[in-house]
Amino acid sequence: MPPKLFLISPASLNGLRAAQIMSPRAMFDVAVRYRSEEGVPVGDAFEFMSALYFRGKIAYARRFAVPSPIIGGDGIFIITSGYGLVPPDWRLTEERMKRMRKIDIDMATRNYVKPLREHATLVARALESEPDAQVVLLGSVATGKYVDVLRPIFGEKLRFPSAFAGLGDMARGGLMLRAARAGVELEYVTLDANRRRPPGATGKMPTL
Repeated sequence: MPPKLFLISPASLNGLRAAQIMSPRAMFDVAVRYRSEEGVPVGDAFEFMSALYFRGKIAYARRFAVPSPIIGGDGIFIITSGYGLVPPDWRLTEERMKRMRKIDIDMATRNYVKPLREHATLVARALESEPDAQVVLLGSVATGKYVDVLRPIFGEKLRFPSAFAGLGDMARGGLMLRAARAGVELEYVTLDANRRRPPGATGKMPTL
């Protein structure tokens, strides 16, 4: 099978759950590992911070990713603020968290755009010998904060689930969890397709 890589948008670093992880008094597993010298896998930390949405994305990606033999790994990359694309087992430490919280995910923020563009370019070059490879973005496609960086690099290889159009974050998370559990993969389309809610759409979650 041709490679199918997933790029997952990050969890919010400013919510209640992020504050719970960063609390020096927190004694639950993720927080304790976060404070340790080696840190906690960013996939585990973001699952806790984001709850349903990120949990759905990471479960779906783990179910359907097809790693590239050239790139290695599990075929999953998480978009971060300041560190570009990282695998789910990349360690999130207190020092890295402080830096990430200072860098906005915005096209006007050089410290966000530069590492993301560099890492995406490396991935795209590795996939040049795989014309049928797909790079699926699991994140917002209605704005330019990810698309404007990634689309010029990946071109037609960059896809997104067509069912995302018109759905909110929680609905997307629920949809992907159900799809992962059922083993039913969603349809992917290029960025030329409609990425916003069609007129008259209800925003209800599609059935599998």
